[in-house]
Amino acid sequence: MDIKPTILVTGGAGYIGSHAVLALKDAGYGVVVIDNLVTGFRWAVPDDVPFVQGDIADQPLVETTLRDHGITAIMHFAGSVVVPESVENPLKYYHNNSAKTRDLIDSAVRVGIPHFIFSSTAATYGTPNVEAVREDTPQQPINPYGMSKLMTEYMLRDVAAAHPMNFCALRYFNVAGADPQGRTGQSTAGATHLIKVAVEAALGKRESVAIFGTDFATPDGTGVRDYIHVSDLAAAHVLALEALMAEPDRNHLLNCGYGRGFSVLDVLDAVDRATNNPIQRIMAPRRAGDPAALISDNRAIRNAFPWIPQYDDIELIITHALSWEMVLISRRIGSSA
Repeated sequence: MDIKPTILVTGGAGYIGSHAVLALKDAGYGVVVIDNLVTGFRWAVPDDVPFVQGDIADQPLVETTLRDHGITAIMHFAGSVVVPESVENPLKYYHNNSAKTRDLIDSAVRVGIPHFIFSSTAATYGTPNVEAVREDTPQQPINPYGMSKLMTEYMLRDVAAAHPMNFCALRYFNVAGADPQGRTGQSTAGATHLIKVAVEAALGKRESVAIFGTDFATPDGTGVRDYIHVSDLAAAHVLALEALMAEPDRNHLLNCGYGRGFSVLDVLDAVDRATNNPIQRIMAPRRAGDPAALISDNRAIRNAFPWIPQYDDIELIITHALSWEMVLISRRIGSSA
């Protein structure tokens, strides 16, 4: 039996990172997590996974971790992810998402890590003038969050051309849901993801849900997004890793979404149906940096990898999110005002 390599997961105590850790473990890979626990949770990392509390910009710590554990690839999730906050505090995002990632990539080059998988975003496209966004759609971010991620894509492209490293940048659309086995989920207090906010409201952890913008050029006037289950996204990361190892001279820039959109009202109606407890809705102005619609064309990732989504159903995504929220309530974790 072949022994699979060990992967460093940055931000592995956070929402998407903790699901990637489980997906790697389930696939037989060794895993090491580094996380500064600013937004992550130590309990989200399985007990049998080595955990290093620290910052990705601490190069001596990172390089020691890479060498001591014989790391073969890095999956990079650490960073800041709130679009409106990035508009209000752009320097935080250029520091956390761009400058610190530059240090992480430098450490990888110094140690000789051959593979790098990056958590990018559909926010790099800005406000595309197409119905479904392809990978060759112009990238014109309209907020510092998207720009900070695009800068990392550029860094990886240039580093891969100059050093023996290949990379995959996965451009996420709207990530939602939770591990179907109830092992982890979105746990951050004050989270801004719509489905997270909606299930909190449905279970009494928030009084209402604000709808930011009802005058978009969409069928019902509210923003439309392509929601992807976090476990399907984690599976895509494992496939990306295997593709990089199989073809070390090839890089990938790929969308991660299901290829269809749901409006804010669609999502809230689905949560109402799931709980039979209508959520109080408050109409609010648009937020800075929010496009009207973002829907993926996902043909490229389906052609590149044997990726077959298992949870492509908005009702199922909401069911898993609700189940996880009830776990948090039972543990008295992550209450939001």
